[in-house]
Amino acid sequence: MASSVLTDLPGTVEAANPYVTAQRQFDQAAAILQLDPGLRAVLREVRREFTVNFPVRMDNGSIRVFTGYRIQHNLTRGPAKGGIRYHPQVSLDEVKALSMWMTWKCAVTNLPYGGAKGGVICDPGQLSMQELENLTRRYASEISILIGPESDIPAPDVNTNQQTMAWIMDTISMEKGYSIPATVTGKPLSIGGSEGRPAATGRGVMVVTMEACKRLGWEPQQCSVAIQGFGNVGSVSADLLQGQGFKVVAVSDVYGGIYNPDGLDIPAVLAHHAATGRVGGFAGAREEISNSALLELPVTILIPAALENQFTMQNAARIQAKLVVEAANGPTTPEADDIFHQRGIVVVPDILANAGGVTVSYFEWVQDLQSFFWEEEEINARLTRIMELAYRQVDELAQQHRTTLRMGAYCLAVKRVADATAVRGIYP
Repeated sequence: MASSVLTDLPGTVEAANPYVTAQRQFDQAAAILQLDPGLRAVLREVRREFTVNFPVRMDNGSIRVFTGYRIQHNLTRGPAKGGIRYHPQVSLDEVKALSMWMTWKCAVTNLPYGGAKGGVICDPGQLSMQELENLTRRYASEISILIGPESDIPAPDVNTNQQTMAWIMDTISMEKGYSIPATVTGKPLSIGGSEGRPAATGRGVMVVTMEACKRLGWEPQQCSVAIQGFGNVGSVSADLLQGQGFKVVAVSDVYGGIYNPDGLDIPAVLAHHAATGRVGGFAGAREEISNSALLELPVTILIPAALENQFTMQNAARIQAKLVVEAANGPTTPEADDIFHQRGIVVVPDILANAGGVTVSYFEWVQDLQSFFWEEEEINARLTRIMELAYRQVDELAQQHRTTLRMGAYCLAVKRVADATAVRGIYP
């Protein structure tokens, strides 16, 4: 099953609790905003934690029980929105953190959504297509009491894709007795998916990278780029950035990375990856490197497009890039963030950098609800305008509060959610 991002990065992930990280980031923004203590108490916790243990019939006839989660952090600004991931390392705290980040991500781009996230503890690489379908349909049935176009709309994430969303949409539709395309986003076009959705996150990464370079006074032709992760997000980012004139010198996948200081031919790397399932062995590479070594290359721009906790106290001082664009969720621990700030490394935070995916998911949801679909050119233009405006607003707040882009993004997002929470009040 094709994954949307990297599945694992041996040797680079530190055992840091992502939910602690998410709460610490929120607390910093709350302090800058001088947020009311009551609002702060509400927003730093998730609203709902739903755990399911469900049986799945395997190909050999045996029954295996899997554990899954669906977490809703906040519903104040609209239905919950967030992906579903399949991975052996899925945990409750990871999903809680991701749901909180989704709240801020939707708010920073001013989408009418709250944040949610889902996950199933499994190794999809060890499951057949039939077993994956059985698992997906049973998990969808278990969480059906939460999800729906007016309440909580899932999307693809790590190790899930269009086919996964089609199974979920069909399961919910069959249980209701009629088709409900707006139940999920990231679907195939044939059942209500949106043009431009597969490339949306990578395109958003390209847009904010361009914006950051403009503000730093850099020309694309002057910048070298390394990208950790060559799934959907990393590969699209690499291709689009090279198309804008950036020199992509290194990329990696779960098996390792390739490096050529003179630049890689990304369309050729894409063809090699499609044929072999990995970037390793590409003839145009000068050398093969580990994922951890890629992070420490002498490049201008570094784009982590994999899992959380890639930058820690252990390696932050060795990062040579001048700009980090977080295509992944939570790749930088607070300790590493502090080190980057002290060293003058600019970080475009995840809640802004990778918001292109949820933005076009919003477009898909809107199109499904009105049964009227837009052309890809229009979708890409709308996405670009939203991402550029969000970057400008984040940059202005960061300068106003004399803080980092991350805290600028958090201040923008948290204030929007806090204002909505305050004006709605507490029920009953």
